[in-house]
Amino acid sequence: MPDVLEPGLTLLLVGTAPSRISAAARAYYANPTNKFWRVLHEVGLTPRQLSPHEYPLLPTFGIGLTDVAKRHSGVDADLPPGAWEPSELRAKIARYRPALVAFTSKRGASEVLGVPTGRLLYGPQVQLLEGAEVWVLPSTSPLGHTHFQLEPWHALAARVAALRAGG
Repeated sequence: MPDVLEPGLTLLLVGTAPSRISAAARAYYANPTNKFWRVLHEVGLTPRQLSPHEYPLLPTFGIGLTDVAKRHSGVDADLPPGAWEPSELRAKIARYRPALVAFTSKRGASEVLGVPTGRLLYGPQVQLLEGAEVWVLPSTSPLGHTHFQLEPWHALAARVAALRAGG
């Protein structure tokens, strides 16, 4: 999956790796039971619900996309230990300088931040990542439906709106 990155983004959403369905469709969050696109619209990050194939439009809303394990696809638990590329993600963040970096799962955040998943809380984190604010969000994946919470996504959208308004 190609990165959706450009300078000046307000928000960079970071997944772990595309699902096999997304990889086959060549579109981010393409599994029909994944709540990602619905949630982006519901919390006000996009003005309408985009389809997975419309992912290249996200920069028009100040949003970018990438993954921590860019060369792999599948369920997080099935990814090999060498799949994670935190240094590559850090280099992208340093180059493109988004204001906020939000991980769409605790696993991806854990691999990059070096914090065990059990110690990560949803919402803003204390540490910065290459100068960007860091957030951890509940996964919209169908595998995480029982643990999904919308409130951290609402809080992120409020922070994005505040940054866009100059604060």
